[in-house]
Amino acid sequence: MSDQSLTETIRAEMKAAMKARDKERLGTIRLIQAEFKRIEVDERIDVDDARALAVLDKMVKQRRDSAQQYKDAGREELEAKENAEIVVLQEFMPVQLSDDELTAMVDEAIANSGATGMQAMGPVMGQLKPKLQGRADMGAVSKLVKERLTG
Repeated sequence: MSDQSLTETIRAEMKAAMKARDKERLGTIRLIQAEFKRIEVDERIDVDDARALAVLDKMVKQRRDSAQQYKDAGREELEAKENAEIVVLQEFMPVQLSDDELTAMVDEAIANSGATGMQAMGPVMGQLKPKLQGRADMGAVSKLVKERLTG
């Protein structure tokens, strides 16, 4: 991306979607904007890039969960809508890490913390979360850390 903030980029993309009359994309971007606005009003802060990424990450996770529930219920049209929203949300997020990159970062965090056993799970995740926010599914990261600490 350019040197503008994530919130500015999203605002610009909203205008572009309006001009292009892309209703689905515009709807998803408006959901992002509404969540930013809610946080700004509730917490009396400006949403910075780190917080914006956390919000996007949470929104993607919610949609993945919903899509899975719709799939399990045989509601393909609703599953497709959730998956389409995930695509738009991920456009604003950093490129996802590969499995090899993720494994290397987990191993490095475990080595840096001198972690042994499950009691070290918290400190290891604490190191990883800021580095991986928006770049990896934190549920998968947690599972990988658990495997590494017990294996």
